[in-house]
Amino acid sequence: MSNTPSVRLITLGCAKNEVDSEEIAGVLQRAGYRLDAHTDAPDVVVINTCGFLESAQREGMATIRDALRLKRQGKTQRVIVAGCMVQRLGESLQQQFPEVDAWIGVGQMARFAEIVDAARATRQPIADIQPPHHRWADVPTRLRSRAPWTAYLKVSEGCDHQCTFCTIPSFRGRHVSKPIERILEEARWLAHNGAKELNLIAQDTTQYGYDLYKQFMLPTLLRELSAVEGVEWIRLHYAYPSRITDALIEAMASLPKAAHYLDVPLQHADRAVLQAMRRPGDGSRYLQMVRRLREAMPDIAIRTTFIVGFPGEDEAAFQRLLEFLQEAQLDRVGAFMYSREKGTPAAELPDQVPFRVKRERYDRLMRFQQPISLARNRLWVGRTMRVLIEGYSADGKYAIGRSHRDAPDVDGLVYVRGCTASPGEFIEARITDADVYDVWGEAIPTPASQTVQASAPPRSHG
Repeated sequence: MSNTPSVRLITLGCAKNEVDSEEIAGVLQRAGYRLDAHTDAPDVVVINTCGFLESAQREGMATIRDALRLKRQGKTQRVIVAGCMVQRLGESLQQQFPEVDAWIGVGQMARFAEIVDAARATRQPIADIQPPHHRWADVPTRLRSRAPWTAYLKVSEGCDHQCTFCTIPSFRGRHVSKPIERILEEARWLAHNGAKELNLIAQDTTQYGYDLYKQFMLPTLLRELSAVEGVEWIRLHYAYPSRITDALIEAMASLPKAAHYLDVPLQHADRAVLQAMRRPGDGSRYLQMVRRLREAMPDIAIRTTFIVGFPGEDEAAFQRLLEFLQEAQLDRVGAFMYSREKGTPAAELPDQVPFRVKRERYDRLMRFQQPISLARNRLWVGRTMRVLIEGYSADGKYAIGRSHRDAPDVDGLVYVRGCTASPGEFIEARITDADVYDVWGEAIPTPASQTVQASAPPRSHG
């Protein structure tokens, strides 16, 4: 049995937390700790929490209780809780869970070896919850946790927007861009270690660079990343609708490695609701954005999310949201029921919507979107897609992968017959069938140098 101290690292929340945990894991491994997600008796349990919504907080607290149960049973020596929930609720958490050995706020990934060392060296609880100040970890320390061919690449931290429903600025701080040289170094390192797809993430990717370079640098960053050898898809997440500029659209349309895909959370389409949210625009301006994107990239997949049941959203406002969905014909749509978060301006607004109404509107919106998503998928039947193979069905009949239209974890899949490619390889597939979320196709022999971006769909499919 190894004498190397073991750490079980538990990650809760979004892809940005996944990157933070990979940095924490790499720092700990470099310092001599053994990362083991499956051991029954880790020396240290580290929980990287999410604090965005009340539901995430409940999950985080349940995970803390599970870890403390291990500690009381003598199966672990130390429990360290870190991340967004700690930054947001630190003092009350310390009172609720006095057995936790260390409470660590956000942005501390680069210091985690000294944090764990300190927690193991004392019986006194440690609390390091400073005002948000991000410290970028050294690139080579990141320890990947998912398949090597796809990677999230965080380009900035924090947010300067003041959306009335959102808690993120209070515990992640102001927007701070990662220097472009550091992003490129990380991209080259990821590509060297097998990454073919880079998913760019931040609280707002479209604000990238403004704090450092006094201009929005995302188009420039896309061009620089496109020169990284080995990278084949660069995918944009968390774009802000008012910053989908002509320069960004031109870069996405002209760079072969820029995936024709955009994740742009709109939150609503009714002007009054958006104003109450302190969000820009309205359904009409969003439709103009959608048209501009599709004129430049007819094959683009547009993903968005909406909040239903925001304070003051009446039936007429909700109907305007459904009308927007009908006209916009978006490819991928997710939705959340409004969560009344303590400390946010929206929590104090009048006309809070009852839960049963929120639930009913959520169900109606998702049902309303289904035939739209199905129609968008059916546009591809008879067309050719480039597919990144990620595995095979249990019976071996289908290779399972994703096209440029499918981000990891949140979108659909492509099921391909007659494929012999290994996971991590690209193939061409002719699409034969589609449902609301996924499509099916047959592998076709295509020279590797052919189409980098999937061909555009026709206007309709009979």
